[in-house]
Amino acid sequence: MILSIAGFFKMVLMIIGGLIVLRLIGQLLIAKRNMEEERRMNQANRQFETEKKEKLKTFGRTRIVKKDEVKGGVQDVDYEEIN
Repeated sequence: MILSIAGFFKMVLMIIGGLIVLRLIGQLLIAKRNMEEERRMNQANRQFETEKKEKLKTFGRTRIVKKDEVKGGVQDVDYEEIN
């Protein structure tokens, strides 16, 4: 009888310890994910700020762009008048 009670408490303590370890691992993974997300947000914010500075620097200036320099999939089109 004594051995079974001791074994029972031992098993309960091992289960509680396992749950605590799993919870700790979960918290570490959440912290890692949050750090990566914050890093991506900071990088996007820095890129936004540099683009904003560039836009303010060239604000109001006229610039001639060659066809090869056009950013994105912009294409000139001719319009027809529809009657």
